[in-house]
Amino acid sequence: MESQSELRREAPIVGNMDTSLLKVLALAFMLMDHLGAAIFPGVMELRVIGRMAFPLYAWCLVVGSEKTRNISRYGLRILILGLISQPLYIAALSHPWLDLNILFSLTVGLAAIYGIKAKWYGSQIWAPILCFVLHGLLKMDYGWRGLTFILVLYGARKTRSGLAAAYMAYALSWGGANPITSFLGIPFAFLNWPVIGEMLKPFFRIQSMVWLSLPLILCAFQTRIRLPKWLGYALYPMHLAVLMLLKLLTSANAVTVLNYWLSLWGSI
Repeated sequence: MESQSELRREAPIVGNMDTSLLKVLALAFMLMDHLGAAIFPGVMELRVIGRMAFPLYAWCLVVGSEKTRNISRYGLRILILGLISQPLYIAALSHPWLDLNILFSLTVGLAAIYGIKAKWYGSQIWAPILCFVLHGLLKMDYGWRGLTFILVLYGARKTRSGLAAAYMAYALSWGGANPITSFLGIPFAFLNWPVIGEMLKPFFRIQSMVWLSLPLILCAFQTRIRLPKWLGYALYPMHLAVLMLLKLLTSANAVTVLNYWLSLWGSI
């Protein structure tokens, strides 16, 4: 089996390597998505913006798998944060306990990448297969489609044209049943144009709109944002805690209690 240093000898990865910024953006987009899911279910725009989160996390995972000095330790950090996040995930988003959060999906995706890189007794074949089987046995956020997306990004990581083509092809295949015909009250009239409208409609289904993240992944730029190794993914359980607090504050009981105390304060 190849050593950790040997696993890192790869051709340069293309695209945006500023993973600290991308993780902050992914967290912001995911918070909007979860606000739409848990507190404002009628606001479709929040869910559309939220489609940008997972591709950024997936790309950061691909970049991290290339840059890390120890891929096993990297995966262990994500798994531990996933375990810490699970009770918050259940409470904030009202999922059953057996629904596992996105950090478990990222851990399994990293395991598949590790197997491909290691080439240990054909692990480039059996490791991804085992990861897909694991997704079949357990219910993880984004499921086997999320794992496929991670592997598509990993396989296309060395050329921008290949990355863009593979990304868009998978976005269109992912699709989703819900068409998006307007945003912030502005109708997408171009979707009704002859010929062109029919060509564009597949890009405007809810899950297809992961393409919104593609420019952030393709365009290489650098900021001064530098997150500690643990903080990039630790923001995930933090945002769940914030979401859980907001959910409590906006619940009927919380509003009643708040109004009661405000009335008492006003009578003083």
